[in-house]
Amino acid sequence: MEAVNAMVDLFGTTALPGLSSSEAIVSPAEEAALIALIDDANLSPFKFQQWTGKRLTRSFGWNYDFETGRFAPTDPIPTWLGPVKERAAQFAGLEAADLVQALIIRYDSGAGIGWHKDRPIFEHVVGISLGAPATLRLRRRAKEKFERTSALLMPRSIYHLSGEARHDWEHSIAEMDKTRWSVTFRSLACREGHDVSRQFPAL
Repeated sequence: MEAVNAMVDLFGTTALPGLSSSEAIVSPAEEAALIALIDDANLSPFKFQQWTGKRLTRSFGWNYDFETGRFAPTDPIPTWLGPVKERAAQFAGLEAADLVQALIIRYDSGAGIGWHKDRPIFEHVVGISLGAPATLRLRRRAKEKFERTSALLMPRSIYHLSGEARHDWEHSIAEMDKTRWSVTFRSLACREGHDVSRQFPAL
């Protein structure tokens, strides 16, 4: 299948509506501290149905279980993520309280993320990249072809997916050959003016 290729300059002009980014949202010292805290956060291998991935993850606030399809509240977002959550919200033009889910991930050699869209129960996706650089790949079907774009996520940078980039394009992370960590914050989607969290009285 032929692909239509394009490039997005994440750190200059954004060519894809709904995708924005910035360099150095945290300092090198903050990056080192976050990496140590992530490694000490009781991470578990990512599981999707019968498949176990190479990356290690943990969710806070809300958890989506890819084995059962269950979406439910989980351990609260820890205080050590508070300062970076505030910055992530400010960058995305949101209130900090809007970012109700945090996902921390460690990618060792050979780990990546396949093509996907975030679950529709989530809306804004704000990611912070730590450690090794990574390639963010995006694609959108155009009849019998795919439009494709990619961008380099540098250490300590931040990106925001919303609107067209969030809903119309799939994204993935190419397999890593060096260790990388990430922190991703998400807001819940609203349907017909009602927050999705109202469906879950346990919150």
